[in-house]
Amino acid sequence: MAQSRSIAEIRDTSLADALSERYLTYALSTITSRSLPDLRDGLKPVHRRLLYAMRQLRLDPTGGFKKCARVVGDVIGKYHPHGDQAVYDALVRLAQDFAVRYPLVDGQGNFGNIDGDNPAAMRYTEARLTEVAQLLLQGIDENAVDFRTTYDGEEEEPLVLPAAFPNLLANGAQGIAVGMATSIPPHNVAELCDALRHLLKHPNASPETLMGFIPGPDFPTGGVLVEDSTAVKEAYSTGRGTFRVRAKWVVEKLKGGVWQIVVTEIPYQVAKAKLIEKIAELLQARKLTMLGDIRDESTTEVRLVLEPKSRTVEPDVLMESLYRQTDLESKFSLNMNVLVDGKSPRVVSLREVLTHFIDHRREVLERRTTHRLERIARRLEVLEGYLAVYLNLDETIRIIRDKDEPKPVLMKRFSINENQANAILDMRLRSLRKLEEMEIRSEHKALTQERKELKELLASDDKKKQALADQFGEVKKQFGPTTALGRRRTEIGSAPVAVAVPLEAMVEREPITVLYSKMGWIRAVKGHLDSAGISDAKYKEGDSGRFAAPMQTTDKLLIFASNGRFYTIAGDKLPGGRGHGEPLRLMIDLGNDDDVIAIFAQNSAQRLVISSNDGRGFIVKEEDVTAQTRTGKQVLNLGDKARAAVCAMIPGQATHVAVIGDNRKLLVFPLSELPEMARGRGVVLQKYQSGGLSDLKAFRLAEGLSWQAGERTRTETDMRPWIGKRAAAGRLPPTGFPKTNKFS
Repeated sequence: MAQSRSIAEIRDTSLADALSERYLTYALSTITSRSLPDLRDGLKPVHRRLLYAMRQLRLDPTGGFKKCARVVGDVIGKYHPHGDQAVYDALVRLAQDFAVRYPLVDGQGNFGNIDGDNPAAMRYTEARLTEVAQLLLQGIDENAVDFRTTYDGEEEEPLVLPAAFPNLLANGAQGIAVGMATSIPPHNVAELCDALRHLLKHPNASPETLMGFIPGPDFPTGGVLVEDSTAVKEAYSTGRGTFRVRAKWVVEKLKGGVWQIVVTEIPYQVAKAKLIEKIAELLQARKLTMLGDIRDESTTEVRLVLEPKSRTVEPDVLMESLYRQTDLESKFSLNMNVLVDGKSPRVVSLREVLTHFIDHRREVLERRTTHRLERIARRLEVLEGYLAVYLNLDETIRIIRDKDEPKPVLMKRFSINENQANAILDMRLRSLRKLEEMEIRSEHKALTQERKELKELLASDDKKKQALADQFGEVKKQFGPTTALGRRRTEIGSAPVAVAVPLEAMVEREPITVLYSKMGWIRAVKGHLDSAGISDAKYKEGDSGRFAAPMQTTDKLLIFASNGRFYTIAGDKLPGGRGHGEPLRLMIDLGNDDDVIAIFAQNSAQRLVISSNDGRGFIVKEEDVTAQTRTGKQVLNLGDKARAAVCAMIPGQATHVAVIGDNRKLLVFPLSELPEMARGRGVVLQKYQSGGLSDLKAFRLAEGLSWQAGERTRTETDMRPWIGKRAAAGRLPPTGFPKTNKFS
């Protein structure tokens, strides 16, 4: 026997069209069913289902708690067929007072903390609704919103909540859908209520007017909003923008003129533990040169202690450097991409959000009023039936006792309808004693008056506006600035004034002493060594110290060689002092016959006197001798057989130059007789019949000429016998001058 088969329709279509159609369906499903909040109640489906499931479990604010596992089980079993961990994460976030400005869930147990620690498992934690959540659900049993069947057809769930609380802006929202995202910061509900009441009276209010009520976001973790007011206005007008938030801090004075900075509030969505870890990493990497240490002294309140490296540092400059490099300053993006009427994703402005919320509340008001009118009508119908039989109670009882079908008899006898007859028949005997005419007429009168007022409300737009304004006023009263939850937390600051952070402040600056040995090895040891420390420095076997130069790691080391060239090495590029260092020839291109004459830290304001061994020289500025390459910079030009011999710094008050030759003749002449050049051979400093220049020194004539004699320093104050003109021969030095013919 042949079986009949139904053949499905086969339709030719391109793969691209089929993929586009299916991807669009998936994208729309993700947008509307997962990621974007509804403009009216500010909730995503998972949050809405959580609150509704908790209400069905009677987890009221004044009632007891239930295990979160029970709540999650009901949600995924009845309304939201997704993973339990995802649903629990959504529940946890609604209970975190550092993540949600006005928590919708009252949690009991470990729900995580601002450090970023995870909450306990759902089997350990308990939850119930908050008063804010109750406002969102208020009137849900009064036909205020539409319902739909759940995924399995066994239950019903609301399409949207009545939302007597402006949740979208009050708590904000974040989500990423397919091809679009949303990011809405939280705001202060008291300010929102003031703006809503103003918008009821002035539907076309400008963004500037609304910003008079809502100056900016109000983050649960506080901080200071430092975005320019023009940028804030633009963001609220277009629905897109950014808000810059900084940590709030104070300066605490300690003993001895010491101070420390205490951070009391951090930007929104910044995990405190990760912030401290990041600052510690930057400290270790020597990128926070003005910060000495950081400590976390937080309890239930945030308290981060920042110790400056030096009390001479300005607190504003220190914090400015931290703002630039850490999350003590962060930006929160505004992208008010929401579902308008629960269907259409669209970026809306601040005024549009408030206007649509008012429209939703107006619709809820009308539906609840209509529902109440229907209930009043049913009750009045019953009361009128009671009044019809009140004077004939005995007759009514007789009919009920004697007749097999009393309903039609009652309807005919007292001219009442079926509903009224059913109400009389359903009445318990004990209620007969309460059936008094005065009570019935009093209730009938009160309900009649209420029905009249409700009909007037439905017929008058002004009365609807007044009713909505009263509702917003009640919300403000319940969560206003006089309450702990309603007090504004984020301070509205002005755009920050640029604080100049010196470049050197951004780099680690440490004192070092550069040691150069006779065998040509160079190294940098920490600290500025005194003469004893320099003498105690260890060298390789057979080697000893030759030069020592104190400087900072941010300085540059200048090296003057016998070839007349200057070489430059950055302080942080010098080998450390743990070993014996490195040969200098590996760092700069010194010839085999060249020798180092002097090393010192560069000072751009400093001047030098340089000279060759044939007695020719000139003055040069340090800023003109900085070399950019390993080959150095030729500054002193040398004649045949001449070599660079001396490089001496000129003190700021120097007036004269003292030169001494190998022939042990000393000559002193005014410093002004030396030319200042950037490069050249120079002029003759002293004449020699034999030998050449041994040493020179710039000094202040009024203070006399000093030289080192062993461990003592000797000074000759009367230099008149040796003063002459440049290029003279000079005469023998004072008694006691070193036989080495060197000033030091």
